[in-house]
Amino acid sequence: MTKNVLIPTILCGGSGSRLWPVSRELHPKPFIRLSDGQSLLQKAFLRGAQLPDVAEVLTITNRELFFKTEDEYKEVNADGLRTSYVLEPFGRNTAAAIAAAALSVTKTHGDGALLLVLAADHLIADQAAFAAAVSQATDLALKGKLVTFGIQPDGPETGYGYIEAQGQQVLRFVEKPSLTQAQAYLESGRFLWNSGMFCFTAGSILHAMAQHCPEVLAATRTCLEQSRQAVGKEFSQTELDASTFQSVPDISIDYAVMEKSGQVAVVPCSIGWSDIGSWNALGDLIAPDANGNRIRGDVMLHATHNCTIQSAERMVGTVGVDNLIIIDTPDALLVADKSCVQDVKHIYSGLKASGHHTHKLHRTVHRPWGTYTVLEEGTNFKIKRIEVKPGASLSLQMHHHRNEHWIVVHGMAKVVNGDNEFFVNTNESTYIPAGHKHRLENPGLLNLAMIEVQSGQYLGEDDIVRFEDNYGRAG
Repeated sequence: MTKNVLIPTILCGGSGSRLWPVSRELHPKPFIRLSDGQSLLQKAFLRGAQLPDVAEVLTITNRELFFKTEDEYKEVNADGLRTSYVLEPFGRNTAAAIAAAALSVTKTHGDGALLLVLAADHLIADQAAFAAAVSQATDLALKGKLVTFGIQPDGPETGYGYIEAQGQQVLRFVEKPSLTQAQAYLESGRFLWNSGMFCFTAGSILHAMAQHCPEVLAATRTCLEQSRQAVGKEFSQTELDASTFQSVPDISIDYAVMEKSGQVAVVPCSIGWSDIGSWNALGDLIAPDANGNRIRGDVMLHATHNCTIQSAERMVGTVGVDNLIIIDTPDALLVADKSCVQDVKHIYSGLKASGHHTHKLHRTVHRPWGTYTVLEEGTNFKIKRIEVKPGASLSLQMHHHRNEHWIVVHGMAKVVNGDNEFFVNTNESTYIPAGHKHRLENPGLLNLAMIEVQSGQYLGEDDIVRFEDNYGRAG
């Protein structure tokens, strides 16, 4: 087997609750697009892919996010680098994710393969400095060390964990400190921010887990043995078995291994790192105007200072306000004082507890075949815009309670409606009565766009019977 290849391993999970309403459960922080058009996830992929000796990029993510992640990579993977996935049915923290990654990589590339564990939702501004830090880390990892990356602090930050270090020797890990403690850490010169990035050989981390958290390793190994796998020339996918994954302990790799092992080393680095943990951090990526305002979208200001304002569609006007975060999306608006941005998570958790859809979905919902956007809904009707990728199709399905009118506005649709199969061209329409089996397919080379008007006594998304589906319950 090939030894000492590098496998960037991207952990793509979490809810990004502090970045609501742009971040949602099924559109979490890694998928947020920055002003250059790239998402944080795409930047993480490129960050790893551009390093030397990379054999493939491995991503650990929720299975609900798989098709969305795959689409993100296709946009930036111009060289066709091999991608592999471990798909979790639900989160079990970083120890389980890294155990699954190491076991998978060992099977494919051997114990000597190097895992470079990266977060999907961090930003690193200096790629050259990052590559140099990775080079140092791989040298240490090949000597059996479990390497973490420590960020040189530039202020008394209370939102990060810290590492006390002497050179590359880790003295101790420290939880998020108070402001007074953080100031003392900064003045001592011995403390680094804990970035949550790691580098080690697959064999080294598995050996350490066998020593320090054998129950995590054993349960993950059992789960992998029961999991479905699909392998192709440039692609592999492991969908973790939900029943056995349930028994894997929920613990971070920091607690499970890094704080216990005597083989931990740190690479201190200054790489322009940020975990983009709040609207203040995300807003700081936008250049301020003369009054300190950071603006993205259609905004009109009067007597406004030091505000971060983002609008996806509507005009936002402000008068006589200071130090606010204003984030407007098509279905939700956030207004917060900049001093309270960490508390946005309470809005998210409240929405989740109440069952309100805005914690989970945007008005535009991504599916393996494309997207749908709810344009308007009311009593007994709902209007959607549906876009289907070239060559893609929805499941063969039926609804008990709703009728559907389809109007094609771009491209051509291939339609199954009851016993009939036919094409619907641009500016043409068709009607799907309740109880009819139907399927929508895009046989063309361009995106298919259509307007769907639903009518009936019940219009919930759960009124569906699928007969044939290429994507599981996502189709």
